[in-house]
Amino acid sequence: MRAYKFRIYPSKKQEELMNTHLWLAKNLWNEMLAFTKEIYDNYQRFPTKKTLREIVKQSGLFSQVNQELVDRLIDALHRKIEMKKKGEKGGFPRFKFFDRMKSLSYPQSGFWLDKKLKVTPFGEIAVKKHRDIKGKIKTLTLKREGSGKWFATFSVETPEEIPRENRGEAVGIDLGLKTFATLSNGIRIKNPRHLMKHEDRLTFIQRKFSKKKKGSGNRKKAKIRIARLHEKVANTRKDFLHKTSTQLVNDYSFIASEKLASKKMSEEKYGKQIRDAGWNMFADILAYKAEGAGCRVVFVDPRNTSKMCSRCGNIRDDLTLWDRVYTCPNCGLSTDRDLNAAVNILIRATPGQGGSNACKSVKERDVVLATSVKQEARTLHGWEHVTISYCTGITHC
Repeated sequence: MRAYKFRIYPSKKQEELMNTHLWLAKNLWNEMLAFTKEIYDNYQRFPTKKTLREIVKQSGLFSQVNQELVDRLIDALHRKIEMKKKGEKGGFPRFKFFDRMKSLSYPQSGFWLDKKLKVTPFGEIAVKKHRDIKGKIKTLTLKREGSGKWFATFSVETPEEIPRENRGEAVGIDLGLKTFATLSNGIRIKNPRHLMKHEDRLTFIQRKFSKKKKGSGNRKKAKIRIARLHEKVANTRKDFLHKTSTQLVNDYSFIASEKLASKKMSEEKYGKQIRDAGWNMFADILAYKAEGAGCRVVFVDPRNTSKMCSRCGNIRDDLTLWDRVYTCPNCGLSTDRDLNAAVNILIRATPGQGGSNACKSVKERDVVLATSVKQEARTLHGWEHVTISYCTGITHC
């Protein structure tokens, strides 16, 4: 399955109608949620999907959109129940105000894409179709961003393709904040710090926004200015991550990276910088692009990758975040901290199972990959024997 996202340009009349449907969807969600809470308070159970679908029949929305709203609420309730069973904290579905209801989904029918996008009941909408869709379109989601722009996202079932063969070397990647990524072969990728470039401008317009009278037209305009700037930052971040990941999966046949709990890390310290770097987004993009590039991706446990010596395996517990050079008191190795971590990540991945298998000539590529890993290990550590085994799929070691 692939997602294709296109910018759409509804007319003023169409945009008013689409906003009206968002308003109806918001009211319908709140009505279903209130009914759900009432049933649970009285009978200690949630209403069935069939019961909720009876409520939405005469809402004024297209039938497909009605059904998708019901499915969305049922899924949210199930997630809450599953998280409670596991002992995890999870919020109950909340009542929505208008700005929180952003999308209308068509899970089966009610739309047609050609030169224009035809959607029931909005008619033909101009669409910027910047690339061809390969496969069968399954669903459509119309989404209004905070900046006021509208987008159409298609979920597409794509045909199976024979991935190309990749004969690149193996590499380990250490993600960081001072440097976005350090590769085990010594290459460094700078951290662009997208938010920092616009931080002064963002602070200025947010200060202006806070002084506007609530409910006024000027406050709405200021809110849109903030949303547009945030959108610009998000777009530059995505562009950087897509270009970086594409280059990596094309250049290397085996990539080892850390399985970072960035959400938990951001709650402890350096939250703004960690979120701005987009480590999780980068890992997701890297994993799915590897499938079509003949590359394997492995995510390893990040514990002690910075504190462990990549030559002898000694662990330095006294190493702080400010120590940028790793010096081993055991074997005398002195190297850059991030480079040492990247080599450790590659070493930790190679004895385990391999990652994204996207090539049919597996045996031939395994020989090339094993040779590359052994050569790198020999160069860095003087090792003569490296044992390597693989399996299919994205692997977390």
